[in-house]
Amino acid sequence: MQPQPDIHHIKSISQLMRILELPAPLHPLIALVDYNKVPIGIFPKGNRISLDFYKISFKPSFTGQIKYGQGYYDFEEGGLAFLKPKQIVFPPEEVESYEGMALYFHPDFIRTYPLGSTLNNYGFFSYDVSEALFLSAKEKEIIAGLFAVIAGELDNNIDAYSQDVLVSQIDLLLNYSNRFYNRQFITRKAVNHDIITALDRLLNSYFEEENSLKNGLPSVKYISTELKQSQRYLSDMLSSLTGLNTQQYIQNAIIEKAKEKLSRTNLSVSEIAYGLGFEHSQSFSKLFKTKTNVSPLEFRKSFG
Repeated sequence: MQPQPDIHHIKSISQLMRILELPAPLHPLIALVDYNKVPIGIFPKGNRISLDFYKISFKPSFTGQIKYGQGYYDFEEGGLAFLKPKQIVFPPEEVESYEGMALYFHPDFIRTYPLGSTLNNYGFFSYDVSEALFLSAKEKEIIAGLFAVIAGELDNNIDAYSQDVLVSQIDLLLNYSNRFYNRQFITRKAVNHDIITALDRLLNSYFEEENSLKNGLPSVKYISTELKQSQRYLSDMLSSLTGLNTQQYIQNAIIEKAKEKLSRTNLSVSEIAYGLGFEHSQSFSKLFKTKTNVSPLEFRKSFG
């Protein structure tokens, strides 16, 4: 059994700046890092990094192919990637040069503001790095402008209004990111529809191979793992394109499979419920009626 790579656990932004061989931040809870000023190879190859604070990376351009979901695509417009505290990530194994900026801010920096209680609503902090937000030229200009305002504010002497201004800019940055992610779900329909097709096949085979008899109902975690998507990204993508989150999508698939068995077999409601992975037939009947407004037996009777 091979030993796990070391985890570089970075507890403060001041500690991060020392590791990156950069000057101490003017404010201990927030910093903006220019990748061009960071020495290459700071972290040993293969090691993992964990931060106790948020990170928003902005890269104005990419070269070559970037992994996105299950495929590789050529992007030149640039993009954003988001990390929340305690996420473990691997630094790039081969880097010739850094480009772009990264905004780091500690949860305590926003804790007393409304953003402190709403930040968890921004699901993209739970996406995988491969599910980054790729920007159009116009979107890149907007994001670059926000980063410039933040950089200018951090270069000024800290005063009584500095934190208010910076938090408002972070809030604006996250709202724009929400808008741009929604655009990405729509404009990359071909990629996302491939994921939905794979999801349909996965659910169908799950029931056809009677995995539900062994493992119970298919879970969101199981589905996202099989599709190689983060749970939050998959749910947000489905919501954008189908109006259903992953759990609702799974439930609809269960109901469709139940309708098939109710209309084409003589299995009892209890047998159907058990075959689909329910521990109790009452739970199945309750879900079926919630979704269809009729009980399983009433649905069966409608077929004569």
